[in-house]
Amino acid sequence: MNTKTLVSLSLLVGIGAVLHAIMPPVLFGMKPDMMLTMMFLGILLFPGVKNVLLLGLTTGAISALTTGFPGGQVPNIIDKPITAFIIFGLLLLVRNVTTVKTPVAAALTAVGTLVSGIIFLSAAALIVGLPGDLMALIVGVVLPATVVNTIVMVVVYPIVNSVLKRTSISAKVS
Repeated sequence: MNTKTLVSLSLLVGIGAVLHAIMPPVLFGMKPDMMLTMMFLGILLFPGVKNVLLLGLTTGAISALTTGFPGGQVPNIIDKPITAFIIFGLLLLVRNVTTVKTPVAAALTAVGTLVSGIIFLSAAALIVGLPGDLMALIVGVVLPATVVNTIVMVVVYPIVNSVLKRTSISAKVS
């Protein structure tokens, strides 16, 4: 892993941490996880097992530190690495069929946010319990987060992709 990639991933995680920390709770103390968008962006721009592992672990740890969900620390640590590798696997499958452009990035973000929400809520239900009905949390928090994360990706991905293509940060950007 080169230093430029590490710095770029760190910036994405840092931006995600700020967005995650300032996002207000929506329902039962839960808030949309904006760190997911930055994690997915890092996976899309710097695909690689080491990068995905690093992103999943750091995003999980920082999400755990900034969560507003009561007892959400362990579910965040469980959720993020699993979600990161699921998205990485889907990305590898998609790249065999087509190039990754904004619609593909948006679709992966939507799927990833849904997967992450379901994994998080399932882990929370098993470990600490849920403050409300599972379906209410999915409809009230996960689906709005999916919409917001997808919109953010549609706006941010082409910009960041364009900037990276003009720099020497990554030769792997598609």
